[in-house]
Amino acid sequence: MAKLRETVDIDAPPARVWAVVQEDVASVPKWSKDVASVEQLDRKPPGKGTQYRYHLNLPGGLKETVEVEQTTFVKPKKCTGKFIRGPLKGTWSYTYSETKAGTRVVYEMDYELGGMLRFAGGLLAGKYAEGIRANMAALKKYIESGKGPRAK
Repeated sequence: MAKLRETVDIDAPPARVWAVVQEDVASVPKWSKDVASVEQLDRKPPGKGTQYRYHLNLPGGLKETVEVEQTTFVKPKKCTGKFIRGPLKGTWSYTYSETKAGTRVVYEMDYELGGMLRFAGGLLAGKYAEGIRANMAALKKYIESGKGPRAK
């Protein structure tokens, strides 16, 4: 399994960062260049067991769809999940901790590539890691510029 870990410090309280990332999932394409759109697969409020379908635009012009299920939802501290359909297998997590300046966000993913992505192998893994890093920087800019919802 490959492992990814990215950290970003955001000048906003954890509840606000949580609201943008975990509660306004349909708006992820506004700060993630790899996500074309997101659909929630159930009609309940975001929480443990919530499932989403992500339509991805990956490096090299690849388009893929993955479905995830949230397995932990501890507001505003931690959200974890697993890939349940699509070419990625494994788990992911967002951890939020308060800092003097705002919030430290740690994104971690343990994954295996499957399907057509398996053939791209190491080349795609490096590009994917770069994309995650760029998306975390874009999230920081998005929130610090005042975009996205306020904490509930």
